[in-house]
Amino acid sequence: MEEKRVYPQNDPKGFTEEARAKMVVKEIRFSEDPRDFGHAKESVPCQDACPVKTNIPGYIRCIYEKRYGRSYELNRMYNILPGVLGRICSRPCEEKCRHGEVDLGTSVNICYLKRAASDLKPAWHMIKENFYAPTGRTVAVIGAGPAGLAAAHELTTLGHRVTIYEALDKPGGMLMYGIPAFRLPRDILEFEIDNIIRLGVELKTNVKIGEDISVTDLLKKHDAVIAAAGCQEASMPAIKGEGLAGVYSGLDFVMRVNSGEHIDVGKRVAVIGGGYTAIDCARLAIRFGASTVTVNIRKTEEYMRVDENEKHEAKLEKIRIYGLVQPVKINGKKGRVESISFVRTRLEYTKGGLGRRAVPILNSEFAVPVDTVILATGQIPDTSFIGRKVNLDGRRILTRQSSFKTSIKGLYASGDCVTGATNVITAISNGRKAANEIDEHFIGRKRRKSVVRFETSPGSDRKRTYDFIPSLKMPVLDTEKRLEKATNEVESGYDDKTAHEESKR
Repeated sequence: MEEKRVYPQNDPKGFTEEARAKMVVKEIRFSEDPRDFGHAKESVPCQDACPVKTNIPGYIRCIYEKRYGRSYELNRMYNILPGVLGRICSRPCEEKCRHGEVDLGTSVNICYLKRAASDLKPAWHMIKENFYAPTGRTVAVIGAGPAGLAAAHELTTLGHRVTIYEALDKPGGMLMYGIPAFRLPRDILEFEIDNIIRLGVELKTNVKIGEDISVTDLLKKHDAVIAAAGCQEASMPAIKGEGLAGVYSGLDFVMRVNSGEHIDVGKRVAVIGGGYTAIDCARLAIRFGASTVTVNIRKTEEYMRVDENEKHEAKLEKIRIYGLVQPVKINGKKGRVESISFVRTRLEYTKGGLGRRAVPILNSEFAVPVDTVILATGQIPDTSFIGRKVNLDGRRILTRQSSFKTSIKGLYASGDCVTGATNVITAISNGRKAANEIDEHFIGRKRRKSVVRFETSPGSDRKRTYDFIPSLKMPVLDTEKRLEKATNEVESGYDDKTAHEESKR
């Protein structure tokens, strides 16, 4: 008589030995049928919402099974910088999470789980890469920001030789110079950048294209050139008094701080703008000793281009967000800022009723005394480095439809210098796509393509009770400890137990 062994109820998979045996050999099918892509889009909306199509269910499953190294690698296959994105991603996936649909609770904390895979992977974990044979082709990448790094990684693994030309001291672009260390520790960023450079990428820093070497010379030296210079110039509003001492652009302020400079901001700081840079500037000002810091926006809080978590953390640090105000003049005395004048605004529907716009209210002007004003109102590309005629869309490099080619033969462009300021995950996606377009041009065919994978399964081992697990919050430092040092990371990350519990959701 043969004994049938049954695994206990708390077994992670919950299947009998017989069922496990059937799972050893699986029927797997790969499809390029548009209908199957449509099915996948509907079934896994979080993955479809991710610009790089990260295998979100796959890497969360690995966390559930406590295979953190494998989870980290699944992320790297797509988004290149998991430890970075687990901290600062804009999280488009969470907006589409099915767990967050009406009557189903709140979205899974996908971004926090990405960070958990990075934080909890074993110390002995070995980074893996799949390389193609060398092609003998060379590519120059202008800019070592997210788009440039992603393009360099992709091109190198495809067998091409890559040289990155970076104008600043260190690679990383806005990751290194535009995001404060309390949100993105530099050791994490440098580790993941090094994982790209060590593949054989040649990195040349402190090289300014257009001054030290021209785009024309790069095109002669390499088989292709990718411009991935990002948005490196502040978009300043036309406000009288912006040239006074004590007035900074948001980009300049953050870059100077991240370069090691301590800026005396005084006690009263007014930040203008409603994006991540504005919140970062406000939180840095608090860390530099300011006692009153305000973020001033023309509309109301719900229109701010930051997630609720960032707003919550800023308010915990005693930063005030004032809506329905618009700056009209910065007032000074003896060449230094003394106050800032605002008018109040109201919201009205735009033509067609598709949105709201802020309209100034007559005779509503008032002034607020300040020591520092930070104008964090956006960034724009600076394309002057190209040095020759290239088709532009305003300040952005214009590329051909459904392509990354520019009007100059051999010159491609990708990232924020094409799209305008976006976010890190979108820039990474565009960098990878540009690299694959160049590879297809070199080789004469596509060597990588997207497919939908189907495989048989005896059923789901996910329990109904998992639907009722509440969303687990990210542990953070208390306000006093986070302000002790400007570089103290505010978010502590999930531990093993918390990551496992959140992965069940």
